[in-house]
Amino acid sequence: MTGTPPPQHSARFQRTLTTPKIVFIIIAAAAPLAAMVFTVPLALAIGTGPGVPAMFLFAGLTLLCFSAGYAAIARRISHMGGFYTHIAHGLGRRAAAGAGLLAVLAYNAATVGVLGAFAYFTQSVAAAHGLDLPWQAWAGLGLLLVGMLGYREADLSARLLSLCMVCEIAILVALDIAILARHGGTALPAASFAPHAVLAPGLGVSVMFGFASFLGFESAALYGEEAKAPHRSVPRATVIAVLVVASFYALTSWVAVGALGPERVRAQAADHLGDLFFRLSDGYLGNPATVTMQVLLCTSLFASWLALHNAANRYMYALGRDGLLPGSLHTTHTGHGSVHRASVIQTVFSTVTVALFAAAGLDPYVNMSTSMLGLGTLGIILLQALASVAVIGYFRHRSEGRWQTVIAPALGALGLITAAILVVSNFDVLTGTTDPVVTALPWLLLIVAGLGVALASWLRSARPDRYARLGGATAPAPPAAPVGDPSGSLSQAAP
Repeated sequence: MTGTPPPQHSARFQRTLTTPKIVFIIIAAAAPLAAMVFTVPLALAIGTGPGVPAMFLFAGLTLLCFSAGYAAIARRISHMGGFYTHIAHGLGRRAAAGAGLLAVLAYNAATVGVLGAFAYFTQSVAAAHGLDLPWQAWAGLGLLLVGMLGYREADLSARLLSLCMVCEIAILVALDIAILARHGGTALPAASFAPHAVLAPGLGVSVMFGFASFLGFESAALYGEEAKAPHRSVPRATVIAVLVVASFYALTSWVAVGALGPERVRAQAADHLGDLFFRLSDGYLGNPATVTMQVLLCTSLFASWLALHNAANRYMYALGRDGLLPGSLHTTHTGHGSVHRASVIQTVFSTVTVALFAAAGLDPYVNMSTSMLGLGTLGIILLQALASVAVIGYFRHRSEGRWQTVIAPALGALGLITAAILVVSNFDVLTGTTDPVVTALPWLLLIVAGLGVALASWLRSARPDRYARLGGATAPAPPAAPVGDPSGSLSQAAP
């Protein structure tokens, strides 16, 4: 099978997303300003210190290898199912069902995690400037705005995300330029890439934070049915986004090391943590720029929240279409051409979660954000690793370049599996708590994936027509898997 035929209902979607718009959506999901303000200081303090910039390059190179294979399969298959569809074609329908439910859990958890961070920091910034409202009020306002935008077509969200992304990157670029102008070449210390700094104690923590900072970059394929020329725009947008984000993270963290001094950066980061970049802004750009950065931090988190909300919607829509979730989710709005019902369900899920945390008197950041973001990050890294392996499976009987279809995805899978192991082993560091309920959350990912595999196995025998549609397949499912191929891989089931 050379690709997935477009579904008959695909005309309902307005194909308005161009490559630049998809790039903006992807980068907004990664929340560059929030990553710099919160992730980099932690990595500097408890990771490899001055060697952190090298970890961003390592994560970027790994994800470029992943993107090479991802681009190869995205040129063949354009479907709103994203990883779920690619895994179906490369590893089989059962694996895809498990991955699909895993994706729904991971993206919904990540959405709630960013929601908590948005509510907490918006409340803090607003209170510092005289508008003291409870965090629940900011969460409610954000839910209303995200729900409204998610209900509309993706193009509207893309425009807002573009504005937010440009502004947050602009303030950090201004900081980079100010530091470079004052310190010259010493702002880019060679010590950050010296072997003793890169391989210093805390390497695993730095690698973990490096990969966590790219959260959401892989979401381009979810917009395949809303993009213009998706077989070109989706892979191109993914590669561009990885290059931009990796280069930006590495440069900004490197300049921060230069400004603080390689010998003092660990202690400085430990002392100031979330205020580190605000202090740098005060020293190099002045207080007005720092206030602007604080406001843009809130918009950065909002943009990431909206992008992850839209990604979760599209997974729920795709799984509703294939019968792994209620079929009512597989509906597009007649006027907006949006996945409006999935958006409403995601908004309701987020609202209920916020209400439960608020009723329990728990902190929106320390309790809700860190635990949900930790769960979502691990789930998405696992999905990326499975998708890399799926590329190898999909092309194993096809004549394609070995770099894109075997070597690069294998390297990507190896790096991503390493990252997943590091996240599991440092889950208490990522979430900031040793609470046994939180540290046990990774098991939830395995349970949900197992339920998906079990459901697909039941469908194979009880509802073969529904089983045949999993992952966008059009060929009927065989009555039994051939000897040596227990997966029921789509690449073998369909011509």
